[in-house]
Amino acid sequence: MSNSRKTTSPQWKNFQPPAQNPSILYSQRTPTTNNSIATSPNGTSNGVRQTGFVEKLLHSYGFIQCNERESRVFFHFSEYSGNAENVKVGDPVEFQLSYDRRTGKRIACSVIKIDPGVSSQEILSEERFQGSIVQEAKPVKAKNGTVSGNQDGLGRVTYLHNGECFFLPYGLEDVIDGSSKLKAGDQVRFYIASDKRNGNIRARRLESVMVQNQEKYQGVVCSMKENFGFIERSDVVKEIFFHYSEYKGDISELLLGDDVEFQIQSRSRQWDYSLNSHKNSNQPENDGREVAVNISRLPEGTVIFEDVAIESINGRILKTLKNSNKGRQGDPLCGRIVYEVDNRQVEIPFGDKDQKGDFTLQVDDLVAFNIATDRRDGLQRATQIELLDCTFEKSKETREVGIVATLKEGYGFIQCADRDLRVFFHFSEMLDQTKELKLQDEVEFTVVQDPSSPNKQIAIRIKMLPKRTLSLTISTEKYIGTIDREPATHKSPGKNKEGESGNIIYDYEGAIQQIPYYLKDLVDQKGPPRYGDKIEFSIGESSRNGQKRAVNIRVVLRNVAGKCQGFIATLKDNYGFIENADHEKEVFFHFSSIENDQLEFNLGDEVEYTLAKKGAKLSAENIKKLPKGTVSPEEIIWEKGTLQGKIIRPLRIVNPEQDEYSGLVQVGLDEDEEEVYQYGITSLADKRDFLQKGDVVKFQIASVKATGKKRAVCVAAMRSYVRAKVDSVKGLFGFLNYEVEDGKKLFFHMTEVHDSIELQPGDEVEFVVVQNQRNAKFSACSLRKITDTRRPDRLLNRLKSFTEETGPRIILIRAPKGPDGTKGFAHARTAVKILE
Repeated sequence: MSNSRKTTSPQWKNFQPPAQNPSILYSQRTPTTNNSIATSPNGTSNGVRQTGFVEKLLHSYGFIQCNERESRVFFHFSEYSGNAENVKVGDPVEFQLSYDRRTGKRIACSVIKIDPGVSSQEILSEERFQGSIVQEAKPVKAKNGTVSGNQDGLGRVTYLHNGECFFLPYGLEDVIDGSSKLKAGDQVRFYIASDKRNGNIRARRLESVMVQNQEKYQGVVCSMKENFGFIERSDVVKEIFFHYSEYKGDISELLLGDDVEFQIQSRSRQWDYSLNSHKNSNQPENDGREVAVNISRLPEGTVIFEDVAIESINGRILKTLKNSNKGRQGDPLCGRIVYEVDNRQVEIPFGDKDQKGDFTLQVDDLVAFNIATDRRDGLQRATQIELLDCTFEKSKETREVGIVATLKEGYGFIQCADRDLRVFFHFSEMLDQTKELKLQDEVEFTVVQDPSSPNKQIAIRIKMLPKRTLSLTISTEKYIGTIDREPATHKSPGKNKEGESGNIIYDYEGAIQQIPYYLKDLVDQKGPPRYGDKIEFSIGESSRNGQKRAVNIRVVLRNVAGKCQGFIATLKDNYGFIENADHEKEVFFHFSSIENDQLEFNLGDEVEYTLAKKGAKLSAENIKKLPKGTVSPEEIIWEKGTLQGKIIRPLRIVNPEQDEYSGLVQVGLDEDEEEVYQYGITSLADKRDFLQKGDVVKFQIASVKATGKKRAVCVAAMRSYVRAKVDSVKGLFGFLNYEVEDGKKLFFHMTEVHDSIELQPGDEVEFVVVQNQRNAKFSACSLRKITDTRRPDRLLNRLKSFTEETGPRIILIRAPKGPDGTKGFAHARTAVKILE
């Protein structure tokens, strides 16, 4: 009979091994090496049994993981001694190795279930070690959301042995009490387990070692970052680091300034080095420093750092926080207050949270404060700082009063009582933060320049006043006066500040008096009075300081006679100058004062305007363009003929440094000639030809009808024209292919081109080279484009010698007659009548 077993044999299926103690079998087992198996010559094993655990079960067979080697073997349910339905994955078993004669692979036979304590892949140490957790073990979730016990994230435990530091891994299944979570820094006891298959070691059966009577500390959360923060300790002047995972509760409920209780642990350099997750985070490295653990929140007011004295002390601000910006980063108490103690001066620091409010403090302010003493190091500082009312009297600070006109969220505007100005303010500038500010409240404040915007003014150090403090006592008597100066507005040109008052001149008991007024005091805001207007007003006197101003102002008579006429003399970007009808002076105007479109104005245009006095200077307003010839022209003295001379003083538009507006032209070219005449913008034959000192000109003499004064007119330069081609054109200017000043191209402006012809590169032009007296640079003026159909020079010279005003006057004494005897050239005549 063959030695091979038949699986269908009843004797094999019912085979029962001899009853033996499994522990004895395990202890008497002959160890094998190199995965060798002692077998008999017929292919069966020599009776040595091995242990393992069921790794996998299928329909009628399974696999066993060997304890003695890193291999697994096949087994059939028919080889199991007992009911195969009771076998589960992970059950410890003992078996005998054999070979499958068909495949030659190892199989397990005579499989029996044994006690779990007998079958083990590891050898536990007899000695129990003690160490500390440096990295917590964390569960790893499977794809279906469940936690796989054998696949937990490993933690790290460190211990000392024979003077050397070792690190061992452990998992959550290795903790004896699974309900207690071991944290980094906890002291634990454990066994060391050695894997019999590969020699790997790890910590097993970890048990927490409770530290008896661990001291607890208190502090205040002073900083919070992405996943960590700092606590200011109440026992020493020091901050301590903490991680959000150490807070016992919902971290989203922990806020800055919260009082907390905590314990302290020391974290070593090895702990940081082993935690790659901490290295990649924004958490700073701990180099053996103390950290806060087991953090819990305390009721507000539990932690007290300092003792505040009840007694209030008066002092003077020696250094403000704004004056110490450079030192604020290193010194949080960079402000200084000086006060007297026993006839000696004592300085005490303060910080930005020691004021009652956030109003602006200034050097030499008189303040009241309390002294706070730090319990940790005895350092004293000033706190609960209040500004004393007497500080404004002693410092002679300019204080203003007004009414709250607008209130927004956190800010508002105050309408000044003594001038027409609204200033911005922030609620933090209230001296008394306990009072609620409302619309129409009367306040006292200081106006300063806004540090963030030099052109803006703001109100600071705001103090509420009792009601009816700013009331005016208005006289019942009416007065008649004349506007001498208009109040400045935001549209006013020049350097006049917004809110500057106007001025009224009036006669009171035979004496000329002056009184200020503001636009807000007008009865009709839409039609404000102008310079020279006659007005009616009352006098209001402030009950606070006794200052007087004109109120209830009403226009009685407009200054119609104040309308003036003149000529546009200068046009700039948004302003210009007008030459008056007498040609003796010019007056400033802004484009906002023009009632027509300013683009319609040209040099020499006749205009009508009114004078307004804002500040110390007159300006033109309500400017209207007049038809040509409205302003009476000068009468040319024909007997004088056309004269020749030279410019000895140009117009102010050519030389802005001179005080006189008009220019001077001398008759003749000799230096000894004393006959000179004034000229203005209307005197120029070409309004854009800015004559310079020394230019040779020809001109005529005219008499001004209003004054009879003689002046030069039809002034035209006698210059030599130069020809060149246009090199380039760039918008409103260009350059000519004419070299000046070290080979540079000659500059020209498009406004200097006659007839507003649009020049293109390559066009040939004739022009005059002039030199700017301000910057000594050369440029081209009076440009004329040369065309093929250009008139002969002899005709051009004749045309240039006459202007519309100076040319011979032709009087029609008889109208021409046509061939048919009618006057003029009748359009209705026919060819037949012509033939007749």
